[in-house]
Amino acid sequence: MKFQHLHHLNNRENWLKSPVNSGKFRSYLIGKGSLTMRLQLQSQHFSVTPLRLRQAKALQHEAALLALKAQQHALQRDVLLVCDGVPVVFAHSVLPNQSLRGDWRGLGRLGSKPLGAILFANPKVQRTPLTYKKLSSHNHLYQLILRHSLANNQMLNQSLQSGQPLWARRSVFSLRSSNLGQAKILVTEVFLPAILKS
Repeated sequence: MKFQHLHHLNNRENWLKSPVNSGKFRSYLIGKGSLTMRLQLQSQHFSVTPLRLRQAKALQHEAALLALKAQQHALQRDVLLVCDGVPVVFAHSVLPNQSLRGDWRGLGRLGSKPLGAILFANPKVQRTPLTYKKLSSHNHLYQLILRHSLANNQMLNQSLQSGQPLWARRSVFSLRSSNLGQAKILVTEVFLPAILKS
């Protein structure tokens, strides 16, 4: 996989270029390889639990990274990465509809298959440098995790600790096609406390 730079990656959301004071989470945050593969190697049983798949407007800062117009909808996918029955990562992906073509036409129908495995298997896929954020309980992603937890996921609820900040990282994956132009998707991974015990 090739890496590329993205202009104005940081914005009002104040995502950081380095995960300062991230402690034991740091090795997960800065890892350049496939997180899916790492989790598969360190657990007896790895799985993906789908939480939500919907068409919706991307948040302003997410839309900016993907060059989406303000009213433009995109496919949003929320899943849990689970090691030995315990959720360790909440993954939030924004997939513009125009990106779901060519080599990526099946990404909207992954179900319980890991997105990362597909992205890292293609050497033509480029990835922007990772950026990082320590999420407070007021952050929209944190609130999204809580909503999923309260709605239908007891094992996710058990892996959270009340009000504890959560470290997240994100990057944009892109794939250029001679006939379809450049496709982009945004992947954000939030590391749950239980990952340190896996």
